[in-house]
Amino acid sequence: MITTARSIVISGAVEGLVDEAVVRRLIRHVGAEPGPIYGKNGKAHLRRQVNGYNAAARWAPWIVLVDLNHDADCAPLLRDEWLPSPASQMCFRVAVRVVEAWLLADHQQIARFLGVSAKQIPPNPEEVADPKGLMVELARRSRRRDIREDMVPRPGSGRRVGPAYTARLIEFVEDTKTGWRPDVAATSANSLRRCIECLRRLIRRLHEEATHENRQGIAIHSEG
Repeated sequence: MITTARSIVISGAVEGLVDEAVVRRLIRHVGAEPGPIYGKNGKAHLRRQVNGYNAAARWAPWIVLVDLNHDADCAPLLRDEWLPSPASQMCFRVAVRVVEAWLLADHQQIARFLGVSAKQIPPNPEEVADPKGLMVELARRSRRRDIREDMVPRPGSGRRVGPAYTARLIEFVEDTKTGWRPDVAATSANSLRRCIECLRRLIRRLHEEATHENRQGIAIHSEG
């Protein structure tokens, strides 16, 4: 039986590995425990599986995170297209435009991590058309050679990002001391703020339901 927020386990599904790190961090950030995180095989795969995840959310808490990119004019339109009837324990959220915008929204920490001036980070990363491209461009201007080598694609590679781009962003997300700060980033990224609020509402409701069940159990035991 659920008795505390810490004992609540939330499963998830995402597009890729950086998204997985973000979702795991957010679940812990709101006081719950991350369960299995599914997907991680691109947006098309996530779209095919989302109804199954929603069915599972009838019985246990879930979060599904998808990037808006330029697939719809706004997050509500994409949400209605993908999942018009979310289950009671489903937290379906859309990152505007991609999850990199959420990381850029912690201006001071991402600037320190990348080795660039905080003045180079846009105040509203969700308004940037291509946050992933901006992340790579900032890495290209980095004072740190290791960041440039890891995050910027090699000339002629044909790749959009460097060989350790994903690993570097996961490192930033998972560093709870000098890395990403979700609550700070949420002040500059509305879709992140809404995601955190959704998770907190879900946990609060589950906690209240568990408390109610506990009280009913005590009452029945007393009557017996």
